[in-house]
Amino acid sequence: MTYFETLAYLYNAAPAFEKVGAGAYKEGLSNTLALDEHFGHPHRRYHTIHVAGTNGKGSVSHTLAALLQAAGYRVGLYTSPHLVDFNERIRVNGKPIEHEYVIGFVEKERSFFEPLHPSFFELTTAMAFKYFADSAVDIAVVEVGLGGRLDCTNIINPLLSVITNISFDHTAFLGTTLSQISTEKAGIIKEGVPVVIGEHTGETRVVFERVAAEKEAPIIFAQDNRYVESSEEENAGRLYKTNCFGVLHGALGGDCQEKNMNTVLNCLLPLARAMRRAGLPLLKIDADNQCKVTGLMDVVRKAVEGVVDMTGLCGRWQTISARPLAICDTGHNLAGWQYLAKQIVNTAIRKKKENPLSQLRIVFGMVDDKDVDSVLELLPKNAIYYFTQASTHRAIPVVELQRLALSKGLKGIAYLTVKEAYDAANADSKDCDFIFVGGSSYVVADLLS
Repeated sequence: MTYFETLAYLYNAAPAFEKVGAGAYKEGLSNTLALDEHFGHPHRRYHTIHVAGTNGKGSVSHTLAALLQAAGYRVGLYTSPHLVDFNERIRVNGKPIEHEYVIGFVEKERSFFEPLHPSFFELTTAMAFKYFADSAVDIAVVEVGLGGRLDCTNIINPLLSVITNISFDHTAFLGTTLSQISTEKAGIIKEGVPVVIGEHTGETRVVFERVAAEKEAPIIFAQDNRYVESSEEENAGRLYKTNCFGVLHGALGGDCQEKNMNTVLNCLLPLARAMRRAGLPLLKIDADNQCKVTGLMDVVRKAVEGVVDMTGLCGRWQTISARPLAICDTGHNLAGWQYLAKQIVNTAIRKKKENPLSQLRIVFGMVDDKDVDSVLELLPKNAIYYFTQASTHRAIPVVELQRLALSKGLKGIAYLTVKEAYDAANADSKDCDFIFVGGSSYVVADLLS
């Protein structure tokens, strides 16, 4: 099989949640455990960090991987979904898995896994864990696919667990209250393994404290330790003022990155301690105070500035054009849009101050399992909209999206593809305009493709 034939086989033989939605979700770990045993428990041959959460887990995972790479380690990184090519999901020191490995894995192992009827994510997780072992990584950063407790990544015993935040998403699987959702996410907390919670509410904190106490897992709430004092937009990224590392210049843009960065910095001390016990010293870090470091500051600066180049992360407030200014972002649920809507408006205001003729144009599409009504309520009414639908069965038909938007006072034209919508927005724009593209990861994926 060719690489593209192999991907077609994977998507058809093991349906992906991204492609078909709930029909691809399989609860339980029986297939994962069978695959893991078949491959000889590859995840036991290297150390791991486990990252869960509703939003921000991709940015946090990539930044942690960049930190470990900057410290000199060979680092695996497993994230989802991909934007352009499947192989973006599985990386070693930023380099995607080779097409030939994917082909070989499927051709050699299909006789074993076909009778199991695994989900796409179960199969690709097994592939990732085996690839990291075959690649002799020192440590792998593993992002949870959905939830935590029953996610097929949850067979690892990490050095550190991270839960970025909790908000309403995938409620059909994870529960309809923050307490229920946080209980599912807290399922990644392991016996004696330190856990960092990026953001919490009173309702979720109680859950995390209870589970951590049951597991005797040291717990850190990043909101209680404000290493990041403030941040502001800087070119395509962000400038952070911190109380331990001075000023940091981050490559990732977006207002939400301030909390993500604070989460990452809160991970350093427990991670350094765990790595030292495992025989992988991060650096000469003081056991009680991460502000007293030798060399760590250089590692942090290198990672924060270079995370995009070092790990290949895309789609986080990413600038794709300067004139007109065009930015895309993979934020796709209500919690993400509570940040995005404000940043879009603030950017449009800044552009208006630079040139009163500046116009805000938004290329927008969503998928059918999100809180579309609430997101539409957040969108600016003074923008010109280019409604569209991504190339996934889960996309809300563009005519339906346009109708819903019109009921919220948002006006624009419908386009059947993201390319048509973006090309129209670009053709309509003056150099002083601002184009935003988003609403779904799949909209960004189609754009970047």
